[in-house]
Amino acid sequence: QVQLVESGGDLVQFGGSLRLSCAASGFTFSRYRMSWYRQAPGKERERVATIANTGGSPNYADSVKGRFTISRDNAKNTVYLQMNSLKPEDTAVYYCNAHLYTDYWGQGTQVTVSS
Repeated sequence: QVQLVESGGDLVQFGGSLRLSCAASGFTFSRYRMSWYRQAPGKERERVATIANTGGSPNYADSVKGRFTISRDNAKNTVYLQMNSLKPEDTAVYYCNAHLYTDYWGQGTQVTVSS
């Protein structure tokens, strides 16, 4: 069955870094566009970053440009989100998304940034 398993979330101080990973299985990962989304308490889920199936064309929400980097390893069926210069407003549950003709979602990983 399809699985997206996020990991790497943690409690980190303002200005710190984290690397999130999302391991995929049960579908042809290399065909899917991959994204990271996040949802803070009381807010709607928002897209953070997207990368094409080939690994090209990364794009980012304005709020994370220059601080976050999305990447993928199609040989390992894994997508990553490197997060630097973290701010308290980055606190959220981060979700991995796979999109082709349908959408698959992971269960989320909590990122908390203390001020």
